[in-house]
Amino acid sequence: MNSLWLTAKLPVADWVEKITDWLTNNWAGLFNVLQVIGQKLMNGITNGLVAVPPFVFIIILTLAAFVISKKRWGLTLFTLIGLLYIYNQGLWQDLMNTLTLVLLSSVLSIIIGVPTGIWMAKSDKAKAVITPILDFMQTMPGFVYLIPAVAFFGIGIVPGLFASIIFALPPTVRMTNLGIRDVPKDLTEAADSFGSTGWQKLTKVELPLAKGTIMAGINQTTMLALSMVVIASMIGAPGLGRGVLQALQRAQVGVGFVNGLALVVLAIIIDRFTQYLNQPKANRKPMTAKEKKTHRQKWFAGIVAAVVVLVGSGLINTHTNQAAQTKGTVNLAYINWDSEVASTNVIAQALRQKGYTVDLTPLDNAVAWESVAKGQSDAMVSAWLPNTHKAQYNKYKKDLVNLGPNLAGAKVGFVVPKYMTNVNSMTDLTDQANKTITGIEPGAGEMAAAETTLKTYPNLKGWKLSASSSGAMTAALSKAYAAKQPIVVTGWSPHWMFSKYYLKYLKDPKGTMGKSENINTMVRKGLKQDQPEAYKILDNFHWTTKDMESVMLKINKGEKPQQAAKDWIKANQSRVNAWFK
Repeated sequence: MNSLWLTAKLPVADWVEKITDWLTNNWAGLFNVLQVIGQKLMNGITNGLVAVPPFVFIIILTLAAFVISKKRWGLTLFTLIGLLYIYNQGLWQDLMNTLTLVLLSSVLSIIIGVPTGIWMAKSDKAKAVITPILDFMQTMPGFVYLIPAVAFFGIGIVPGLFASIIFALPPTVRMTNLGIRDVPKDLTEAADSFGSTGWQKLTKVELPLAKGTIMAGINQTTMLALSMVVIASMIGAPGLGRGVLQALQRAQVGVGFVNGLALVVLAIIIDRFTQYLNQPKANRKPMTAKEKKTHRQKWFAGIVAAVVVLVGSGLINTHTNQAAQTKGTVNLAYINWDSEVASTNVIAQALRQKGYTVDLTPLDNAVAWESVAKGQSDAMVSAWLPNTHKAQYNKYKKDLVNLGPNLAGAKVGFVVPKYMTNVNSMTDLTDQANKTITGIEPGAGEMAAAETTLKTYPNLKGWKLSASSSGAMTAALSKAYAAKQPIVVTGWSPHWMFSKYYLKYLKDPKGTMGKSENINTMVRKGLKQDQPEAYKILDNFHWTTKDMESVMLKINKGEKPQQAAKDWIKANQSRVNAWFK
């Protein structure tokens, strides 16, 4: 009996799912309000920052670095050169998005964390309860926070903010508690002996003496918030993290380095600013109580004025942009595969020709489907059916409109170089490529099919499926191909690798990888009524495998996706015009 109890699996996953579903269903109204308010606030801040001319912003921040660092040239020159580098690389908009996410998540973490840390310092019972919660928040992988964030707030910058706050909050709480508890007892007893109230003791003695420790915690909170930027981009949060993630998924070392270096620049600037703010002030004449009050009032007024100007200019800028739009905005979600990057940018460019503003959001496979089903995205043109995305389609088809294929004759399977002449079928595989299938993202439908394939073919017993990303897969293929080494990958067509390398599909006698597929267009319910012309263009969109591979190959050679899409449309304008009829 005891052994049965010990070996029985607790349904923890089911419990968490039920709790999440209950919160999502019963608190949906609150989450929607928070999502709308958060989106407007963060868009307002970002637009306000973008509204400031980049060179003016750079000069102001450089002067601030000079003043804060007490006229030292190291931080000043680094700030100037670093920000100029980011602007030169065309990453200014991404920098402002990242800065909004980091600043707001840090501020909210401080607003929550400092009072919580004070509570822990004043109450041993509170400390006993809160400490294990903080342990949980700090040790849980940041990726896990994305799951409830998407369930509660959908995609975009708001769920990224939610996940960042949870991940970044603990250091401020812990260091505030530590700083107050480390205040010498003789000083607090002296304050008590002079008849100080609890509030006076806290504000006049404990917080000033604990300031250094608390600021160290705030510094760590800010750095943790910045570290969540790349993770948050997986659920649609814009910014520098999106560029890093896309470079990782496509194995673009140069692009990844450019975006990564921009993040390093921002991290160093923020870190040095907070460190200098925490340094003791130089000896100077003490201010009277009245002077201190006036000083605080000036700082408060300055901060409020800056926030009002930024948010106000952002809202004005947003309103102006909306007024200039004649046909509204279309939000397209896509999976960060080379094929879907090509197709999504082409249809986006076609919609722009007709006067639409188009926002593109790269998402994980499952999140992309969910975003369209929930109406957070208007459409996606990357639904591989009937096999690869069968599970996602069955789950969300009641909440979607399937406009049918935009490309016919797609294929998925195990792919090898043609120089592997002794391998033409899955049944021919024995011990090649170290008995490893090089795969892509774990959530992809073809990875599930590959798992089934390994279990179905007796000769594949002992083989393993190595999950990575589409970019890592093509990088491994390129390396093996150059050395004429055996390699087996999960491949699909259309794909540029078939234009660049001599490859072949392995025959699949048991059909476990599925037969010929179509790439379909999925749109949210209500799009036809809201934006009938955009709906019609999406419905008419179709092209061929050769078309897609030509765009993919240009992108692979270094051309920006939007430019590659423009080039293809320019060469095929008559075909694109047919989508508008």
